[in-house]
Amino acid sequence: MATIIQKPGLPEIKDNTEVKSFLNKRGIEYDHWPVPSTSNSLTDKLTLVDDEKEALLKNLDNRFETLKEKEGYQSRDLIVLHPQVPGLNEMLAKFDKVHYHTDDEVRYIVDGSGIFGFALSGEKFLVKVEKDDFISVPKNTNHWFTLDENKRIKAVRYFQDMSGWVPNYVEETTALV
Repeated sequence: MATIIQKPGLPEIKDNTEVKSFLNKRGIEYDHWPVPSTSNSLTDKLTLVDDEKEALLKNLDNRFETLKEKEGYQSRDLIVLHPQVPGLNEMLAKFDKVHYHTDDEVRYIVDGSGIFGFALSGEKFLVKVEKDDFISVPKNTNHWFTLDENKRIKAVRYFQDMSGWVPNYVEETTALV
């Protein structure tokens, strides 16, 4: 389950209901969707070939169908990151600076973990996401993303329009102060 990390001196938030409430008050959708155990043979693997990625996506299609009906999502893919991915650090460097997108950034974490950071109306905080976490960052929301010390994540990315997913950088620090 997700953990909210606030500026020094404020407590971490780990209770699922409190995490959801904290994020929803800031316009960020969060939910906890258990990955079906039938997917474990794929989520447990470090790397996946294209056929395995497609099989995993098919196992999770009920979530995609719900998002298509509810929010109009048109496509989805699966990103698999781990320390052996060539150019991993360069890839992550595109997203570890404060930026926004002109489309929602929607992720369903099916393995591993990562950290979203947010800079909203003078408030900064981190959200550590893990397996089973669903997060939807609204368009035009200042945020950043990085992997944690494990440098491993599998996430389904949902898109309404791929062109809106280009990062637009802003002059803002990622420091929680």
